[in-house]
Amino acid sequence: MARITYIEPDGSERIVDVKVGLSLMEGAINNGVNGIEADCGGVCACATCHIYVDADWIEAAGPRTDIEDAMLDLANEVRDNSRLSCQVKVTDAMDGLILSIPEEQR
Repeated sequence: MARITYIEPDGSERIVDVKVGLSLMEGAINNGVNGIEADCGGVCACATCHIYVDADWIEAAGPRTDIEDAMLDLANEVRDNSRLSCQVKVTDAMDGLILSIPEEQR
């Protein structure tokens, strides 16, 4: 398990334990985190699981894939630290990871 801090769109923090191997999106859905819509169910076919990975955790989250980059074109307010949470698999190295959920998902 990795302890992940989700900062919800209203600014409240939800700290949850997510099983290694699950995606950050699955961790959010399984724990009732607000703001992650996940309309496509995690197959990288929408951008409703858009997140911002805290700068200290960018490397641990790994690089974006080409398809993820393409899907982020559909997201609002994309930043350098934007990711689709369905594409980030939780590892032991992510214990303590902090991410923010944008105010508006498409």
